Amino acid sequence: MNEHDTDGAADVSTGTTTEPGGTAEAAIPELVIISGMSGAGRSTAAKCLEDLGWFVVDNLPPALIPTMVELGARSQGNVARIAVVVDVRGRRFFDNLRESLADLAAKQVTCRIVFLESSDDALVRRFESVRRPHPLQGDGRIVDGIAAERDLLRELRGDADLVIDTSSLNVHELRAKMDAQFAGDEKPELRATVMSFGFKYGLPVDADLVVDMRFLPNPHWVPELRPFTGLNEEVSNYVFNQPGAKEFLDRYTELLQMIAAGYRREGKRYVTVAVGCTGGKHRSVATSEKLAAALVAAGIETVVVHRDLGRE
Repeated sequence: MNEHDTDGAADVSTGTTTEPGGTAEAAIPELVIISGMSGAGRSTAAKCLEDLGWFVVDNLPPALIPTMVELGARSQGNVARIAVVVDVRGRRFFDNLRESLADLAAKQVTCRIVFLESSDDALVRRFESVRRPHPLQGDGRIVDGIAAERDLLRELRGDADLVIDTSSLNVHELRAKMDAQFAGDEKPELRATVMSFGFKYGLPVDADLVVDMRFLPNPHWVPELRPFTGLNEEVSNYVFNQPGAKEFLDRYTELLQMIAAGYRREGKRYVTVAVGCTGGKHRSVATSEKLAAALVAAGIETVVVHRDLGRE
């Protein structure tokens, strides 16, 4: 909504603008600004909101925040929640932040500021562990950059709605704090990818868990099945009529449900289960389809990818 537009009125209670006659024009997105000390966990906090369904923009110049909100309002509800990461990498624009916040307030945009804090000792250790300079240290030491950044961010920290001290927090604990603030009554979702592959083409580099189906007979050696793949009913029936196949599927599905519960507690949002056989054509494909269906039935959002299907 343009603050100079006198034809429409802002509905503060619903977060919408209305045209004369009461027709809803646009819903104003909810806005969170993530800032704080470099090395204190801004990227982790932003990733957490992204996993919760927020539209996240990293290092957006503050002067463009009102424009981003206006674009979100025109999205017909597709962008209902926006998170913007503001930090000293954009220090040329940082002085514009207070002006942008005042502009947002005039447009009746609900805005919360999350400030990530950490002790000097913790920040020094983190920068030294990754062997990177502080963005403000210049020719000085890391502690000089930290001091300069604290001075620059002092007023913003005072305006923050939520300050999180990450000095003694690991990544999972920070995600848990963000979930507690922004997930509401919704439980953070876990998304699974079940990927079939052939061992002869190498392990998937992004696999969290690997399943080896080569303990079952290979349909490749059955002449009438060789031309088909694990997507065909004949091959799937052959695979799961083998001793131990159905029992394996049932027990591994139960195991994955237990692992999924632990992943949720630890703040992990994505898991890739790689299911392999020799060529990635028969056993792994059939098992991936069955396993994915079982995970969906257990309430886990799941997609199936057949990496090596068609390579032989």
